[in-house]
Amino acid sequence: MVTAAQPLPLPRTARLRHLGPNWYASVMGTAIVGSAGAALPGPAHGARGVFAAFWALSLLLLTALLIARVLHWSRHRDQARAHLLDPAMAPFYGCLAMALLAVGGGALTAGRELIGTRTAVALDAVLFTAGTAVGLGAAVAVPYLMAVRHRVDAAQASPVWLLPLVAPMVSASAGPPLVPYLPPGQLRATLLLACLALFGLSLLAVLLTLPLVFARLITTGPLPLALTPALFLVLGPLGQSTTAVGLIADAAPGVVAAPYDRGLAVFAVLYGVPVTGFALLWLALATAHVVRARRRGMGFTLTWWAFTFPVGTCVTGAAILARHTGLTVYDALAAGLYGVLVAAWLTAARGTVRGLLSGALPAAPRPAPVALPSGTGRTRSDAVR
Repeated sequence: MVTAAQPLPLPRTARLRHLGPNWYASVMGTAIVGSAGAALPGPAHGARGVFAAFWALSLLLLTALLIARVLHWSRHRDQARAHLLDPAMAPFYGCLAMALLAVGGGALTAGRELIGTRTAVALDAVLFTAGTAVGLGAAVAVPYLMAVRHRVDAAQASPVWLLPLVAPMVSASAGPPLVPYLPPGQLRATLLLACLALFGLSLLAVLLTLPLVFARLITTGPLPLALTPALFLVLGPLGQSTTAVGLIADAAPGVVAAPYDRGLAVFAVLYGVPVTGFALLWLALATAHVVRARRRGMGFTLTWWAFTFPVGTCVTGAAILARHTGLTVYDALAAGLYGVLVAAWLTAARGTVRGLLSGALPAAPRPAPVALPSGTGRTRSDAVR
C-alpha cells in the first residue's frame, strides 16, 4: 500500500511562496487563549498577566504575518492568485478577518492592563473596522468564486467552507464591547443593531452550509485524514453566536429602548442554551473522528489550529451563559473547555514551531499519491499544511 509522499523541506528563499492565508489561524488560536481566559469567572482573573502575554504574542504574530503576506502578494502574485482561485484555499481568506477581530477584541479583554484603556480602545476600533470590512468582503467574494470559478460538488463539502461565513459573526461579538466608548444616542444604537444584523447574516449563511457538511459525512464517509481536524471548525459559529447574543444583550440596557433590551437578554438564554447543547454534541462527534484519524496515521498539519479558536468561542459562550443564568454548571463547562483549549494550543504551537525550524513549513502542495488507502484523501492545494 503506497501512501502520499511527505512534504520535503523547502529552500528558505522559496518558503515564502507557499505562505497561504491559512496561517492566520495561528493568530486566531493564540488570541483566543488570552480573551477566553479573561472571560473565565473568579479565580482565573489571577492569571491576567498570562492572558495579556498571549494577547501580546497574537499581536506580534499578526504583525509578522501581515508583513509576510504583503511580501507574498508583491513577490509571488501568481501563487497568491492561485490560492484565491483554489476552492481548498480560498475560504481561508476569512481567517484574515477573524485574526484582525480576535486581536482587536483581545485588546479590550486581555490586553487592556498591558497597554492601557485608551490605546486598547483605539486599537480595537481600527482592527474591528478593518476586520469587519474584510469579513464582509470574504463572505460575499468566496461564495461567489465558488459559484462561478471553482468547480465543487456536494461530495467535496468541507467545514472549511464555513470560514468566510463565520467572520461576520466574530464581528457581531467584537462590536458590543466598543458600544460604551461611543457617544450616547444614535451611534451606540446603530453599532449595537449592526452587530445584531451581522449575527443574523452569518447565522443564516451557516445554516445553509452546515447541512451540506453533515450530509457529506453521512453519505460520503469521513474526511481525508489531514482535513479531519477541520470538523472542529463547526464549533466556531456555535460558540461565537452564543457569545455574540450574550454580549449584545449585555450592551443593550440604555442603548435600545424597552422592552427590546430585556428581550435581548431573554433571547441570549433561549438561543444560547440549545446551541451550546448542539456544540457539545458536535464536539463529541468531531473528537471521535479525530481519534479515528489519529489511529490511522494522521500527522500534524496546520489544520490542527482548528482545535483552538472554535473551542475558545465555546469557552466564551459558556462563560456568557454562566453570567446570564447564574448556573455554576456553565462556569465548570467554561473552565473545562479552557483546559482543552490550552492543551490544543500547546500541541498546535509545538507542531508549527517544529515545522518552521525543520523547514517543512510553509509546505508546497503535496504531489499526487500513486494510490490512496481507504479513508484518506487529499486536497487540491496546501491549504491544510
